[in-house]
Amino acid sequence: MDKYNYTIVSNELVAAKTYRLVLAGPQVDGEFVNIQIPGYYLRRPISICDQADGRITLYYKTVGEGTTVLAAMQAGQQLNLLTGLGRGYSSAACRQEALLAAGGLGAAPLYLLAKKLKAQGKKVTAVLGFNKADEVVLTEEFRALCDGFALATLDGSAGVKGFVTDAIATLKPSYDFFYTCGPMVMMRAVCGALEGPGEASLEERMGCGAGFCYCCSIKTTAGTKRVCKDGPVFKKEEIIW
Repeated sequence: MDKYNYTIVSNELVAAKTYRLVLAGPQVDGEFVNIQIPGYYLRRPISICDQADGRITLYYKTVGEGTTVLAAMQAGQQLNLLTGLGRGYSSAACRQEALLAAGGLGAAPLYLLAKKLKAQGKKVTAVLGFNKADEVVLTEEFRALCDGFALATLDGSAGVKGFVTDAIATLKPSYDFFYTCGPMVMMRAVCGALEGPGEASLEERMGCGAGFCYCCSIKTTAGTKRVCKDGPVFKKEEIIW
């Protein structure tokens, strides 16, 4: 775990209550960062979407007072981040063809994974799901990067009407390993519907974000695990839904 100050390059509203935050500073390892928001004691964990050329890209939604304060911050201001947090996806687990299934802002960390898989010469299919069209993000980025792509919205305002699993059933992609991120109910459905091995990135409320407080502990088939330290990514067969 490291701690750095980052400078805000941009902090833009890109969909309904959804912001893209670009920060300038050291490149990082790990699956997520823990952001110190001015005036608040507990940091906010946010998954890493992309990083290149001394910049880190994050996506977040305004869901409470802390993220509302974050949304009001401007280019040039600084944020303190804890970095090097979390155990991420295993790109090596995929032999040749990967399926990425995302719900909402679960698309953000899967985009960075897609870049890694493509750099390894693997075929990548991405399926993104949102509630409605005004919440959709990252579709153009995934379309440009991936070999196959599908979009689903619950109300049918964009892409296939229904759930991520409905879009996957329509697309019928080939894969030897799948990766998923999003709401727990969505990932449970994906893991139940898809055959073969896979990994899911779980969501739990976090305190320290570094494994000290055990606030985010969950039961797995291998015993009690900390989502922030032992995860957030777990193998499909480890998860007790």
